[in-house]
Amino acid sequence: MAIIRFHETTTATPEQFVAGLTDFGPGRSKLFQNSADGYLKVHSQGAHEADVTEGSGGIWERLHYDWSNVHHIKLTTTDSNLFGGDSGHTYTLTTRPDGTTEIDAVLVREGKNLKGRVVAALIGSLGKGKLTKAFRNTVKAIEARSNADAAEAS
Repeated sequence: MAIIRFHETTTATPEQFVAGLTDFGPGRSKLFQNSADGYLKVHSQGAHEADVTEGSGGIWERLHYDWSNVHHIKLTTTDSNLFGGDSGHTYTLTTRPDGTTEIDAVLVREGKNLKGRVVAALIGSLGKGKLTKAFRNTVKAIEARSNADAAEAS
């Protein structure tokens, strides 16, 4: 099992980050490079939760998104071709006095078959740098989108 932790500071508010995280429309891959539009399927979506399949490069997972607490977002893997068990993502968002938001993210990858165990091991060792870069790019993309939205509103 691989557990990878990420930390970033962003100018986006927790609400803006959640809006980006839960935008399941076309072009999602512009925010999340590991979520190709061809894999994306929204099974159901409510005000604070969603059931979504996404992935890329031959790896997919079905996730239950829960953002009922804007400061603690949980994505639980409910099905995948590679991952199971405790797999998923957790985002903890803390608003700082200067108006920025601290994002602490935890990615858990538990292989459910031989290929999944190998991929989880590779992610935990060789893939951490690539995933860290992808996470930073996501945060930057959400910031840019939030700044553009704010500029349009004014």
